[in-house]
Amino acid sequence: MKKISPILLGLSLAVTCSAMAAAQPDAPKHAVLQITREYIKPYKGGMAHDKTESAFIAAETRAKLPVHYVALNSLSGKSRALFLTAYGSFDEWEKDNTLIDKNKELAEAFERAGLADGELLEDVDSLVYAYSDELSYHPRPDLSHAHYVEITVFNVRLGHDADWHKLSKMYRDALDKAGSSAHWAMFQGAYGVNDGAYIALTGDKAMADIDSAMIEGKKLMQSMGEEDWKKIDKLYGECVESAHSELFSINPRQSYPPEEWVAADPEFWKPKPAAKPAMAPAAKPAKEEKKTKP
Repeated sequence: MKKISPILLGLSLAVTCSAMAAAQPDAPKHAVLQITREYIKPYKGGMAHDKTESAFIAAETRAKLPVHYVALNSLSGKSRALFLTAYGSFDEWEKDNTLIDKNKELAEAFERAGLADGELLEDVDSLVYAYSDELSYHPRPDLSHAHYVEITVFNVRLGHDADWHKLSKMYRDALDKAGSSAHWAMFQGAYGVNDGAYIALTGDKAMADIDSAMIEGKKLMQSMGEEDWKKIDKLYGECVESAHSELFSINPRQSYPPEEWVAADPEFWKPKPAAKPAMAPAAKPAKEEKKTKP
């Protein structure tokens, strides 16, 4: 992982990240989701942040680090970058940290890269979530063709966890009946967040997918009928204290993706550097006219 420290996230975002780590046979590949949030100083993002992040990627590539991550840049909310890493277990996460600690060259490269990166940042924090298969809906572990990620954060009222699971089942059953194409991976807060925190992740190939999802949402309400929708809406209000969604773009220049993703969409994951504009040939100096005596 990029930062050696934990991370964050939240309904309509299906980014399972399971392809990012080799899992134990009896554990899902995405059992533990670590997300590092970097809050960027005003106008210090873009190419400047790409450059400092590339130092981490270069060090990881040289060391052939087996654990990968994907970088998200905010399109809503405060300027920030999220780095998502998935592990099959906490034990697997510890092994990753140990691997870094034992590699002196890699650890030193991370420290140098971190000092340069820190000059662009206002703050950094980390959150850890555990995957919930029961609350997920047709999660897609492969982000190789995704360019955007939606993240929804839910804060469930204490003592209403059973209602939250009931609400989720009611909603997923309604989606099944409507033949919806909706999908998300749901994670429950483990460390760094309040009790009752959940996040849902969905990967989009293009922003047109968001338009389609909104149209499907209206059709779902019509197909359910007013009474059934009121039941879901009432239960939602009773068990969810607050919720909000954010939109992010995937930044391949700040990501350390698995080779399978790169092979699936090399133009996106390994973008060619922008071509430098051709320099116009220098104008030849005008010849001075010979002066003649009158």
